[in-house]
Amino acid sequence: MSILTGVIFLLVAKANIAFAQCAMCRATVENNVSSGETSVGAGLNYGIMYLFAAPYILAMVIGYFWYKNSKKRKLQTSKF
Repeated sequence: MSILTGVIFLLVAKANIAFAQCAMCRATVENNVSSGETSVGAGLNYGIMYLFAAPYILAMVIGYFWYKNSKKRKLQTSKF
């Protein structure tokens, strides 16, 4: 459990560095900013962060349940 807490802490601590944008997203934001619309950039940043974090969170959840199931099986086999 402490490893999971450490990973989550590192992801949150380094989130401000990860607010980077791909070239197409950056071009879209620059185009919108030049036309006077500034609310698009923040939405794109959060969308990129969501797409970045979702597979890692899913992998951590699957790994956690795999680990718990493995421990349970090991306990069951050691009782016999």
